[in-house]
Amino acid sequence: METRILIYAPGGQNAALTERVLATAHIPSHICATVTDFREQLQLGAGAVVTVEEALSASGFRVLSDFVTHQPDWSDLPILLLAQKGGDSLLVRRAVAHLGNLTLLERPVRTVTLITAVQALLRGREKQYLVRENNQRKDEFLASLGHELRNPLAPIRTSATLLTHLFPQSEPAARIKEVVERQVLHLTRLVDDLLDVARITSGKIQLQRGAFKFNEIMRHVIELSLQTAIAKRIHLDQDLPTEPIVLDVDYSRVVQIYSNILSNAIKFTPQGGHVGVRAWREEATAAGPAQICVSIRDTGIGLDADAIPKIFNLFEQSRTVSGQISSGLGIGLSLARQFAQMHGGTVEASSAGAGQGSEFVIRLPLPEQPPLPGPTAAPRWAGVSGQRPRVLVVDDNRDAAESLAALFEMENYEVETVYDGYAAVAATGRQAPDLVIMDLGMPGMDGYDAARLIRQHPGAERIVMVALTGWGQNEARRRTLDAGFDCHLTKPVDFNELLRLAGERIAKVTA
Repeated sequence: METRILIYAPGGQNAALTERVLATAHIPSHICATVTDFREQLQLGAGAVVTVEEALSASGFRVLSDFVTHQPDWSDLPILLLAQKGGDSLLVRRAVAHLGNLTLLERPVRTVTLITAVQALLRGREKQYLVRENNQRKDEFLASLGHELRNPLAPIRTSATLLTHLFPQSEPAARIKEVVERQVLHLTRLVDDLLDVARITSGKIQLQRGAFKFNEIMRHVIELSLQTAIAKRIHLDQDLPTEPIVLDVDYSRVVQIYSNILSNAIKFTPQGGHVGVRAWREEATAAGPAQICVSIRDTGIGLDADAIPKIFNLFEQSRTVSGQISSGLGIGLSLARQFAQMHGGTVEASSAGAGQGSEFVIRLPLPEQPPLPGPTAAPRWAGVSGQRPRVLVVDDNRDAAESLAALFEMENYEVETVYDGYAAVAATGRQAPDLVIMDLGMPGMDGYDAARLIRQHPGAERIVMVALTGWGQNEARRRTLDAGFDCHLTKPVDFNELLRLAGERIAKVTA
């Protein structure tokens, strides 16, 4: 925690006197002689600021106001303003209105009054630092939790897929696979929501924008919720534009926006109800750019007027008609709105009241519509040698490694399975595989170090290396690329998606 007091009182003896008074109470301080020094010292950190009324002319006020406006969310810098005796001046009134956590003392100030006021400010500042530390610990815990939960989900999903490969004609096996995959998907989305909360609150989410067809996004969104709607016998109606519309968005985040709201609508609609998804384009006006508008309307439990402003709050739990708390984490709607705002869009809710359904309208800005290349089929690939492609699966979780290896073998790939980084380096040294799929968090030698050593082997530039891990943060993704991986996938992964991605990468290497 930064405990020093910045004193900004150029001219006169106020700064020196204040420094001496604080020193008697063993409170560290720094006198800022110029406005430039004041700006620089604020950026270095401060427990509080002590300033005087006459110092808050144009430049001094601007420096302090800019810092207060742009300080981190956890911070509320305490400011002690020593005002001149008499009526409130314009400088004082402006400071009170714009400088936030401001304490006002009229001069002359008794020594004990100044010391106790500064000590009170520092106690409040200490609590702010504790909030920051607790938030950091929470974010670290959520990241670790996500990693630990993803690891067992991966072999569960892979083993379910194996069932239908082993018993392709068995209806019970197919039903078991559907149940397992549905629940794994639900758990994965809960984990992703928790991690997104941690990333948003710590400012670590950056949009990965690209050009995507709107109808392809909506097809993905509908697929995510279709089985739940069928299970509840809910009629899911669609009215989407037929003309091609291209969005400049982060694909996964936009899918999240729509699917979070659609799954919520299905969740709160009774069996046999209706949920309608309608989309239309609004042309640009003087007030803003063209927009794609999506309405998701349901015949569910509805919302009271006083509940509508609250439903987008983080961890807000909607109440059912009977007054009981609903299931879920209370995260989905908050994330949907925040991701929409990050794209420059909005999410609005409306309802005629309890029992009368709800409507959510999502608006996202549209770029000028560039032509997109036609779809290309994902290449099927043969090994570098022209024989069966060789795959090396590396994971210290033996269930995850062996179930994934079994799926590759059923697709007629030659597979080797090892369980730590040392064995992975040795295996690639004996015979170079076409594809390495490797976990990151392994004991002994982790996946990062193993990848670096593998890349040093002669001809290793032709090996496609995929990190398959429970860590999904941006920092982990950056480290995988630095270590020599070609791509980063989070557990549990869809096996068909893994095959498609690997095929594309191999095709580029062997072209």
